[in-house]
Amino acid sequence: MHISLKQQVAIVTGASSGLGAGAARALAEAGAAVVINYNSKPEPAEKLAEEIRAAGGRALAVGADVSKEEDVERLFAQTIEHFGALDILVANSGLQKDASIVDMSLEDWNTVINVNLTGQFLCARAALRQFIKQGMRPEVSRAMGKIIHMSSVHQLIPWAGHVNYAASKGGVDLLMRSIAQEVGELKIRVNSVAPGAIRTPINADARKGDAEKEMLKLIPYGRIGEPEDVANAVLWLASDASDYVHGTTLFIDGGMTLYPEFRGNG
Repeated sequence: MHISLKQQVAIVTGASSGLGAGAARALAEAGAAVVINYNSKPEPAEKLAEEIRAAGGRALAVGADVSKEEDVERLFAQTIEHFGALDILVANSGLQKDASIVDMSLEDWNTVINVNLTGQFLCARAALRQFIKQGMRPEVSRAMGKIIHMSSVHQLIPWAGHVNYAASKGGVDLLMRSIAQEVGELKIRVNSVAPGAIRTPINADARKGDAEKEMLKLIPYGRIGEPEDVANAVLWLASDASDYVHGTTLFIDGGMTLYPEFRGNG
């Protein structure tokens, strides 16, 4: 199956590294013009945009803090000014600030919720407004627009020591499904991708030494995921190949959500 996103425009938030960068590359390789959002470090985002342009694609790096309404509005305005339309949003920005519940500061709780959950709300709202404003573009897609939320296996699996992160991803699940319920009749598709253990900078410390061997005990499929595993799912959800998929979370986790530690203990 060949997927083409030619003439389509995508915003990927938090796209200067990790899963966001992988998704941006995949969308660009499929022909989409890609806006690479970053927060504080422009160099990696600019480098990725240049790589895409050098390969014959279209890309633009735009700085914006997705937890701030004015930044999100500027991100979407610059996208429309530069590319003229919007067809795909990958709401990927996320972070962790870990601590036990008794030691977690209110600032760290708010920071994670503001980026991981409020940021996804602000970006989804802006995307929906643009999709409705521009209407159907049947020459490029069967849907009026596509939103792909980046969640986590921790929308389902509790995570002691990470209550702010787990709560944010649990919120993303119902945010996505509630939006999907509301806008499906407009032919706007809304879904989520929920990665498990993926080889990215955010979990590099958790894979040092024997830690990766211990992590593999939680993954029935027997390997750590790669950013390309998630990017392939994002690409499929952004395409007409998934046109009847709506309000669904696609877990990319090698079976982590099967709770393999219960094998033999039922």
